[in-house]
Amino acid sequence: MTTFAELGLSPKLLKALEATNLSTPTPIQAQAIPHIMKGADLMGLAQTGTGKTAAFGLPLAHRLLDIGHPPAPKHVRALILAPTRELVSQIFDNIASFTKGTAVKITMVVGGASIFKQAERLKRGSDVLVATPGRLIDLLDRGDVTLESCGYLVLDEADHMLDMGFIHALRKIAKFIPQKRQTMLFSATMPADISEIAETYLRNPVKVQVAPPGKPADKIVQAVHYIPNGDKAKLLEEYLKKHPGEQALVFGRTKHGSEKLFKLLVSWGFKAGSIHGNKSQNQRDRTLTEFRDGALDVLVATDVAARGIDIPGVRHVYNFDMPNVPENYVHRIGRTARAGAEGNATSFVSPSEMGELQAVEKLLKKTIAVVGGAPWSAAAVAAAPSKPGQGKGRQGNRPSDAPRPQGQGRPQGAKPAAHWQGKPGAKPAGSGPRPAAKPARPAGGGQAPQRKPK
Repeated sequence: MTTFAELGLSPKLLKALEATNLSTPTPIQAQAIPHIMKGADLMGLAQTGTGKTAAFGLPLAHRLLDIGHPPAPKHVRALILAPTRELVSQIFDNIASFTKGTAVKITMVVGGASIFKQAERLKRGSDVLVATPGRLIDLLDRGDVTLESCGYLVLDEADHMLDMGFIHALRKIAKFIPQKRQTMLFSATMPADISEIAETYLRNPVKVQVAPPGKPADKIVQAVHYIPNGDKAKLLEEYLKKHPGEQALVFGRTKHGSEKLFKLLVSWGFKAGSIHGNKSQNQRDRTLTEFRDGALDVLVATDVAARGIDIPGVRHVYNFDMPNVPENYVHRIGRTARAGAEGNATSFVSPSEMGELQAVEKLLKKTIAVVGGAPWSAAAVAAAPSKPGQGKGRQGNRPSDAPRPQGQGRPQGAKPAAHWQGKPGAKPAGSGPRPAAKPARPAGGGQAPQRKPK
């Protein structure tokens, strides 16, 4: 069995590792660390929960320790980019834990927190900067940080960065980094777009793969329950009551729908919280801490939490809404069965979500077991209305939690679409016949073109 000492890591890092739960390298760590320590560009493919952070963080820290002097003010020696605040925070905490007691200086910058405080920390320079793309661009534009001496670039969860629309931000950031650098790309899935990124930013990379892309953890028991959309909330209540005291993570498609579901669960007496793109960073951090500490039994989230949550106590994952991008299903259910534990993942599938389920099963190359209801007929699927947010993702529009392109936003006066109806059979407020809306007038006057009846 390989040990961290046999991989050639610095004695200072080995001493710091003694205080962590890292005892022996995982397969991705054992294969990736030697290549990174030799200075090779690397593409690492491994399912979530396999230890990718240490796979790039440990050899990166080892190489930085050899420099022997602190970084210059505002300068960054190594940059790690991740798509969400939660994932950035997790990476920061992990690297900080196994570099404790060493001279490696780590800084974290994310949106939703004070940019002025982050700029102050960056004035002193940083060996490792862990960042979300949007906030890093803000700091670069302000002149608060420079990447001209950055010799290492890590793209973590690169496929999720694409899903969230960060490709343009990545291109902009890459222009600030010297071409002579070591680049590492890590991902749990391998869509075609990732190959294009690898060809653009990596030079003759070593490819390390420890599990087929898209393969969920073997110990996750997956199931499908066919249920009309309006009945999902009561079904979720039934499932949660079957496992009192066991932590559950519930995924919704939209921010507004997830918040409504969270409030409904609280009204039914569940100790629940929610995280999504409309929450401030402090709110998200506080809720995650409460969930991690066991103060909450249920966490309702959008795909912003599909990666970056490493909570061993999560026993159940419920896909209240099926994901738009099939690869996100793998990341969602990967929040359970962490560190060798067992877990359950149940998907609630309405008639309008049969396409999403079929895409997931195609990715998994298997049929998921049915534990309730029966597959919807073609007639039911054809008659089902689309749900808010459906059709968005890598192949379509921006996901619900992705940043809007600069200068864009919701049209003035527009309201977010309603999501689900809450209790079965309930109608949204103000439902019923509505008067015909007057034709909208475009800015500057004139009549909007009329659509001819079919």
